[in-house]
Amino acid sequence: MKRRSALTLALPTALALAFGAVATAVPPAQAHPARAGVSPAPGAPDAQALTAALAGLPDDDATAALLRIGGTGGSWHGTAGVRDLRTREKALEHARFRAGSTTKVVTAAAVLRLAAERRLDLNAPVQQYLPALFRDTAFKRPVSVRQLLDHTSGIQPGDGWGDAFEDQYAHRFDVITPTQVVTSALAKGPAFAPGTRQQYLNINYTLLGLLLERVTSRSYAEAAKELVLRPAGMRDTSFPGTDPRIQGPHNRGYQLVDGEFVDVTDWVQADRSAAGDMISTTADLERLLTALFQGRIVPAPQLKEMFRLPARIKGATFSAGLQRIELNGQVYWGKTGSRYGYSTAVAATRDLSRTVVYSVNSTDAKGEQMNPVAQRIIAASVRDAS
Repeated sequence: MKRRSALTLALPTALALAFGAVATAVPPAQAHPARAGVSPAPGAPDAQALTAALAGLPDDDATAALLRIGGTGGSWHGTAGVRDLRTREKALEHARFRAGSTTKVVTAAAVLRLAAERRLDLNAPVQQYLPALFRDTAFKRPVSVRQLLDHTSGIQPGDGWGDAFEDQYAHRFDVITPTQVVTSALAKGPAFAPGTRQQYLNINYTLLGLLLERVTSRSYAEAAKELVLRPAGMRDTSFPGTDPRIQGPHNRGYQLVDGEFVDVTDWVQADRSAAGDMISTTADLERLLTALFQGRIVPAPQLKEMFRLPARIKGATFSAGLQRIELNGQVYWGKTGSRYGYSTAVAATRDLSRTVVYSVNSTDAKGEQMNPVAQRIIAASVRDAS
């Protein structure tokens, strides 16, 4: 059986999404297809294309999908698939899910707020804030906070349970702390001189999580809630830490292994911490995008960091917490994320004329190829109604 993935880092078309059974797209009033003789509003999303993109699910690629399109031209909400493969109940529209690396958007915003409040300096070396971690390592050159934010630090990945699904699944209830992950990474020494290349890695944001804890004297979850979640109005977002469950209503996640669907809903994500531990909803992530891009979380001078690529690094696409994406001739800024059973993405134009948020219960969220359903969703999400 041919396997595909809902997203990959190599495909920054971060708007991947959608899978589910019983195609149950549920658009609000402004998303209904235009009636005969009635033209859609300028810039309105193409409700017919979005509905078609969610059709025919579940299948081998995913079991459920949630999609929210917003912007100045109108909004569209769609839900497809099943909540649980055993019961075949319809997927929940307001379900919570593992948001994966979209956590990095929250982490970056929290760091930039602290910079705006002069509680930390983006140009200062992280060694200044976390000296004990770097002591007796091969890191002789300073690694700035900004270089962690835009993935130009040169720090290598930390150790985990291995790359294969089978290895990770066997340890899904075991705990590796962020400090253990960072310690194992720093022991390897730098992969390249800081600021000379861009390499997207979780380790940069795992370190930023420890930095946030040091500067605020609070847990990462508490700091993120105070600095970002509360100002954005994100009421259904949390960081479970060592709790393997998704608290609250959710659609179950699965991995397809040798033709069988393996339930991967319960899984400890503590090692991901500030890099990918977040549980959220599409509505909350839409609130995050809107509040962030409007400057209601991070002041304008520091917010520029989220829309500025590192200078003099050829091929760089990542800024502080976001990624620059070109779709249909339009520039979007967004972030993808994946944990087994769940693929997520957020993206928006800088002026918020179009926002896209999705959660897909992908059955191969860590695969290397773009999921064909995701490709349909991406194409539909950036189209206007005609």
